Amino acid sequence: MSGLFARLVFHWQNPILHPFNTTDSRAEASKPNLDKTTQQCVFCQAHSGNRDGFSIIWEDADFIAFRDRSPASRHHIQLIPKIHIDSVKDLTKRDAEMVKRMQKIGNDILDQYQVPSTYRRMGFHIPPFTSVHHLHLHLQALPYISLAKRLKYPVVGGFGTFHKGFSWFAEVGQTIRILESGSTIGTFAC
Repeated sequence: MSGLFARLVFHWQNPILHPFNTTDSRAEASKPNLDKTTQQCVFCQAHSGNRDGFSIIWEDADFIAFRDRSPASRHHIQLIPKIHIDSVKDLTKRDAEMVKRMQKIGNDILDQYQVPSTYRRMGFHIPPFTSVHHLHLHLQALPYISLAKRLKYPVVGGFGTFHKGFSWFAEVGQTIRILESGSTIGTFAC
């Protein structure tokens, strides 16, 4: 419990993550950042530190893509922004364009592997169901390699005014629609 408490306190004290911060936190976050979170973030190392542990397949100035070290499907790739964003729960309406860009990049990468559009799954795990606290879009070529792997990525459709149902995974299209509506992503219907 003390680890969770420490994380909550850090999240609240960090001005970039503070919920009442009125400055442009994404612009601040894009500056070279040597804070403790970034230094300890495994995915930040993919672009700013030891790249040897990553099978990088694509990169530009803002994003980097690499193979998942424990793939759930034949092609399982992680696409991450180079700025440190903890998770999909930290995204707001102003981040919808970034997620759209990630979706386009993801489709371009899966096109390179000739994955038909009907065999693609792209989405984000929602905390606390994340293993790495750095926003990452899963790019997957279905089918999954096992039932256990498939159960980690459930896409639950929305109902009524909700864009997604109860799930620890948000498909990229659901994420975009939720953000554009001014809502935030969570495990419950949103």
